[in-house]
Amino acid sequence: MDMKTPQLRTNFSTKCLRDCIDVWIFDLDNTLYAHQHELFSQVEKNMTRFIERLLNLCRDDAYALQKNYFKRFGTTMRGLMDHHDVDPADFLDFVHDIDVSGLPEDPQLAAALSQLPGRKIIFTNASSDHADHVVEKLGIAGHFDETFDIIDANYRPKPEPDVYQQLIKQFSIDPNRAVMVEDMVRNLAPAADLGMTTVWVENNTPWGRQGLGETRLDHRIAGLTPWLSQVAAGML
Repeated sequence: MDMKTPQLRTNFSTKCLRDCIDVWIFDLDNTLYAHQHELFSQVEKNMTRFIERLLNLCRDDAYALQKNYFKRFGTTMRGLMDHHDVDPADFLDFVHDIDVSGLPEDPQLAAALSQLPGRKIIFTNASSDHADHVVEKLGIAGHFDETFDIIDANYRPKPEPDVYQQLIKQFSIDPNRAVMVEDMVRNLAPAADLGMTTVWVENNTPWGRQGLGETRLDHRIAGLTPWLSQVAAGML
């Protein structure tokens, strides 16, 4: 066995998830809803448009810069702030102006969340306003205790380790009794280092898989709702 590859904690059973976990931490986009709904693709297109207008670039060059900043800084916005003095409030308002009408309610997810013991927190590199719009449309807004967004993090994105420290301090989280669910492997690395149980909602994009094989993943799942329903019901 390659000792550099993190191992699953296979003894960390679903029963332990129900009995030993006090806090459930969820990413928002492409995690609480399936990526097939393509909400985040609207956000990405808006990012490209924002850069086109800001820097007078063609679409291809704007898209390339967008991805370059995302890879280097964790979010496109952070790169634009550092290199072009962009007002983050203006950026967030522009890119989160999307149509959520095609996102269906998810009563099965709402039922699963209602059955999970402990607090539920949204931890997102987006804004809380965007999170509110999404969870309201999904019909799950009443099941979350807190949202920790990019503004709360002083515009420092996941996976910067200090942001995770701020999260656990602000909400008095014991990392060893917390689960973090994400569609991006690299955003789970600091959580794993802190001792959280990590759940990857599989995302086959290059940025979703970045860090795969280097980050301890306790659970790999195809979609949140079926898995969480089974956890809540004690069926796994």
